[in-house]
Amino acid sequence: MPRDNYLFTSESVSEGHPDKVCDRISDAILDAFLSEDPYSRVACETFATTDRVVIGGEVRGPGSVIERVEQIARDCVRDIGYEQDGFHWANLNVDSYLHAQSADIAQGVDASGNKDEGAGDQGIMFGYAVNETDALMPAPILYAHAILRRLAEVRKNGTEPKLGPDAKSQLSIRYEDGNPVEVTSLVLSTQHLDPKLTSDDVRGIVEPYIREVLPEGWLTANTEWWVNPTGKFVIGGPDGDAGLTGRKIIVDTYGGAAPHGGGAFSGKDPTKVDRSAAYAARYLAKNIVAAGLAHRCTLQLSYAIGVAKPLSIYVDTDGTGKVPEAQIEKAVAKVMDLTPRGIREHLGMNKPIYQRTAAYGHFGRAPEADGGFSWEQTDLVEALKAAV
Repeated sequence: MPRDNYLFTSESVSEGHPDKVCDRISDAILDAFLSEDPYSRVACETFATTDRVVIGGEVRGPGSVIERVEQIARDCVRDIGYEQDGFHWANLNVDSYLHAQSADIAQGVDASGNKDEGAGDQGIMFGYAVNETDALMPAPILYAHAILRRLAEVRKNGTEPKLGPDAKSQLSIRYEDGNPVEVTSLVLSTQHLDPKLTSDDVRGIVEPYIREVLPEGWLTANTEWWVNPTGKFVIGGPDGDAGLTGRKIIVDTYGGAAPHGGGAFSGKDPTKVDRSAAYAARYLAKNIVAAGLAHRCTLQLSYAIGVAKPLSIYVDTDGTGKVPEAQIEKAVAKVMDLTPRGIREHLGMNKPIYQRTAAYGHFGRAPEADGGFSWEQTDLVEALKAAV
């Protein structure tokens, strides 16, 4: 059974964090391929450090995109906001080492004869949902993201020009009777462009936006504030610390509130079940909770490379289920085709919708008209109720 009274902590990082810069570039390249050919195959990794971005991986798609990779990377860095000594979008050295997809991998994934498309890799993927927030996400990670998104908005629209792109947040939230009620500690480290600013100065800039984002009453006289606790934070981004695609998998998902299969998302086309099946698992878990079948739900899927159907489906409602978990597992298999092709078609995933996922979480976002965040829909509620 879940505990009723406890503290739980999650962190987020901004779009200017070195690892997130790399996630953004990898997903922008993926989107460029899918824009020209929805069935492109992409596995793209990015590394960034002082004055340099290195891109590598294997692809199968239009050669015209490979010719634009350098400009795509520069456009991402410019949009994020880096124009500093040591990392400036116009002065970067960009090296691309993208090459053709392995024929051995392609033969396992491609459909042929009576063989359906197989999974792009073996692995386990987890989805999670909990009814403690409207987004059916854990509160600590949801609001850690929300703080940084708001600070990015006021930085980029010119309201707060002294803030820089690189930032991290962390919330420790007290739960009472299983519900989030208070922030016991708040950590925010944000790059600032004026070296004369003190930690108190930075707090004066960011505090109004933090209070705007967090639910009323969660910040109390007992809340500990740690804003730029090391002092000056002027050198940020890949100039301050190297970045790499796929290093923020807990930030990308549930902030540590749920298991993780280990596979990163960014830079991978939806034949890679690391991404598409993790999205499907979130979609199913969210619909299970939205249907009232449980207060919280963890759902695991597993796959073998080259094999279409999932090897297993596992559901754990942590003692909050209204019906037996085995019954929910059978219902899940009934209401959705969980082959890689079935997931992509059901959620409309062969579209250039991934660059926007690269920062502030892949889950807990509102579904968008063009198909972005389609895995956040709750359109399976009635089908699940009927199936159980």
